[in-house]
Amino acid sequence: MAADQNGSNGPDLAQGIALVELADGAKLVGHVGEELVLLARRGAEVFAIGAHCSHYHAPLIDGLIVDDTIRCPWHHACFDLRTGEALRAPAFGPLAAWSVEQRDGKIFVQGRKGPEAKPRRSQVSEEPKRIVVVGGGAAGFAAVEMLRREKYQGEIVMLSNDDAPPVDRPNLSKDYLAGNAPEEWVPLQPDSFYSDNQIDLRLKANVARIEPRSREVALTNGETIAFDRLLIATGAEPIRLAIPGADQPRACVLRSLSDCRAIIERAKTARRAVVLGASFIGLEVAAALRARKIEVHVVAPERRPMEQSFGPQLGDFLRALHEERGVIFHLQDTPSAIDGDKVRLNSGGALEADFVVFGVGVRLDRRFGDLSSGMRQRVALARALLSDPDIVLLDEPTRTLDPVHALSIRSFIRDTLVRSQGKTVLLATNALDEAFELADRIGILRETRLFNIEREPGTNAWPQRLELFPPARHA
Repeated sequence: MAADQNGSNGPDLAQGIALVELADGAKLVGHVGEELVLLARRGAEVFAIGAHCSHYHAPLIDGLIVDDTIRCPWHHACFDLRTGEALRAPAFGPLAAWSVEQRDGKIFVQGRKGPEAKPRRSQVSEEPKRIVVVGGGAAGFAAVEMLRREKYQGEIVMLSNDDAPPVDRPNLSKDYLAGNAPEEWVPLQPDSFYSDNQIDLRLKANVARIEPRSREVALTNGETIAFDRLLIATGAEPIRLAIPGADQPRACVLRSLSDCRAIIERAKTARRAVVLGASFIGLEVAAALRARKIEVHVVAPERRPMEQSFGPQLGDFLRALHEERGVIFHLQDTPSAIDGDKVRLNSGGALEADFVVFGVGVRLDRRFGDLSSGMRQRVALARALLSDPDIVLLDEPTRTLDPVHALSIRSFIRDTLVRSQGKTVLLATNALDEAFELADRIGILRETRLFNIEREPGTNAWPQRLELFPPARHA
């Protein structure tokens, strides 16, 4: 950890350190004045950037160096080691970067680099005049933010059915829900970001249908919006179990800021809550409600929390950790109904509850077909939107890659990418990050546009082929 190195903030990098103290591929944290700086070496080059991720302040000393980038150890944000630019979500803010000089066998960190100004894109006839994004979540935000960062000069319209601008969703189930963070921390950017960047953000905008032939989006209020390119970034929606009482007001889900506000309002007067599900969201909600001194019961069908993802040992650890904080588990059980102020269980028991929170997972939002957007590909996405195809559709995978088949999957991805140079590829794979990295490594990313397509409903089969989309353009 940064501040623990040598019991201080590390060496004074302005005074220099010996080059031999930093092996190839190694990192260390020091300081320049009062600022913590991460040094990273790759071959003969040494880079100096801010020591903490701009998303949740994770220590990048624990991160992973991949080529000329570093990955955050917590949420896998990615930063350019040369410039500090945020290359991948969930981080959007850049890190400071410093000039590095090597002389007399030592490394010296000089002054801060200024922000790297990207050249303004010249207007070309092929560039779309208007891009419409359907969806007001992090994926849609990531796309429009990158479009403006890449100097796209056309119109951007962002249609969100939420009543608040895009938010940092992890905060909704953590500090903000627990009462430890103000609401000002929740938005991904202040309201002024959208007007300053000429992004037409429309809240409470419900899309009724999309007309690809006329290139229009029709809203439920009767308005139609023309587009030259369209991104569907509706993401996922929380699952409500199909049990009696699941639709009553005291049964809550957690996806949006308004959902979180509703839970907080109920928590102000509640004594007991029942959380259905022991996944990430379920456990985070349980911990946040315990911080508000509410009695919390967690009901889940598994033997241990998160066992399928992390195994029995970590499952036992997570259960013990939450039980130490007062969470009461009812495992290997499921709800049969929400009946007034009681949650009835299939085991025959019943739990009193002032309110209930569903934390049983999400499903892809399929309002406009079987495809929705992912956010990890925002760099390639933004650039692809500036050319072909006319409608870009991505899917954020929700299933876990089976490690037994990982090697064959990676070989399949690599072989397909090599055969698909210069084409638009729809990718149905959980290994999207790896696919993009492979494409970059084998030198085809600039010629090949990669997009993810959803598997056949109800199957977990890997695709046998990758094909162009939409087929009509290539007939």
